[in-house]
Amino acid sequence: MAIHDRRAEESASHKTLIIVVAVAAAVVIALFFYVLMRAGGSRGTGEPTLQGAIRAGSPEFEKYKQGIVLEDPEATEGKRALGDWVMTLKTTVRNVTGKTLSGLEVYAAVVDHQGKPVKERTVVVIPTRQPELPPNKTMEVPVTLEGFKDTDDRANIKMALTAFKFKD
Repeated sequence: MAIHDRRAEESASHKTLIIVVAVAAAVVIALFFYVLMRAGGSRGTGEPTLQGAIRAGSPEFEKYKQGIVLEDPEATEGKRALGDWVMTLKTTVRNVTGKTLSGLEVYAAVVDHQGKPVKERTVVVIPTRQPELPPNKTMEVPVTLEGFKDTDDRANIKMALTAFKFKD
């Protein structure tokens, strides 16, 4: 009878060990996905930039920026099943420069009541979303920002022109 009791104890301890390892593995996997979700929502660095473009501060930028008009942006938001919020900022760009745009970079941000960015992102719109924007034409520019928390102060939205290139 003693051998049977010892085997039962070993079997019970093996079951306990398997349960403990399974729970620990589940916790590690959950933490891994939590870290991935938090890292994925903090975009703002590492975004591609428009190479060889005319940028803010240059005389050419000041000369042509009035001809590249961004309408007042609008935003939509939605809560994901993971509990965070996603916002899509959208504007229409009008090219009234008389030249074809072959490159366009736009900045988008959600700001708090002090005007500080909560989330921000700069995107290359042309040539990644369409090859060019001819004179006197428009295009819609949506920018998605992810990873907002319920507690984030989302007071306002901003979209601005950061760089452009003309077709040769």
